[in-house]
Amino acid sequence: MDKFDHAIIAELRKNARASISEIAAQVSLSRSAVSERIKKLEHSGMIRGYQVLISESQKEGVSVYFEIQHQCARCADVVPVFYEIPEVVTCHGITGDMDLLVYVKASSMKRIHEIREGLDCLPDIIKIKTHVVMSEWIDNHC
Repeated sequence: MDKFDHAIIAELRKNARASISEIAAQVSLSRSAVSERIKKLEHSGMIRGYQVLISESQKEGVSVYFEIQHQCARCADVVPVFYEIPEVVTCHGITGDMDLLVYVKASSMKRIHEIREGLDCLPDIIKIKTHVVMSEWIDNHC
């Protein structure tokens, strides 16, 4: 991938429905060059597809981030707890006062509360901060 491929992907991330002409103007290439590069990026698997992202405020359900502080010797010792919760999307080890950042998508605030209460009961978990997702401005996940 060269700078033009990166620029094309950046434009598609901004607006996957942009016309070839619009992208060509933004990246300073001809329409045929952009079209051919997009086809190559799709065939190589670099571009795997196009999707519709719905604003967080319009989605069904609730998303939260839990900041978790634990007293285990290693984060890996407490992570198995999160595999047992189907609503957990991601679990990352982080630096700072907290040890883990856990992203959870649930059907309701009631379910988030149940998950939180279950985590609060675990002896290895010292502290939990909950951050409810209100809006989604950027999602560059591929």
